[in-house]
Amino acid sequence: MYKPEIMKLALNNALKVAEDIPVCALVVLGDDIISLQVNRKERDNQVTSHAEILALSEANKKLNSWRLNNCDMYVTLEPCPMCAWAIINARISNLYFASYDLKYGAFGGAFNINQYSDFKVNVSGGLMEKEGDELLKKYFSNMRKTK
Repeated sequence: MYKPEIMKLALNNALKVAEDIPVCALVVLGDDIISLQVNRKERDNQVTSHAEILALSEANKKLNSWRLNNCDMYVTLEPCPMCAWAIINARISNLYFASYDLKYGAFGGAFNINQYSDFKVNVSGGLMEKEGDELLKKYFSNMRKTK
């Protein structure tokens, strides 16, 4: 079940991202936050250091399983194809995201990767979308000013 306070936590943590696109992902099991990660691609100089991949990896370690059955994921931006496929393969039950990504979003923004998998993630997008969109607009506006 969607918990707005967790999306708010994700958005607040995304605000703290300095050198990367401000995205935060959390994995939740029941009432427990199993992992909370932000984008670190630029900081780590690592292409797979997306918030979702990092959050899944941390949750895998904490739960000692690659299967994250009964876990939910909250993300401030609709996952890209790489992250979406990892979410599906991890068996995340519910995905909640704030902003749609009309260019790269893989759960309805640009296309829906769920249609290519036997396992289907329950997806709810556009949750606190205004706040997510504002966060991204501010980041890209500041980025353009510094270039």
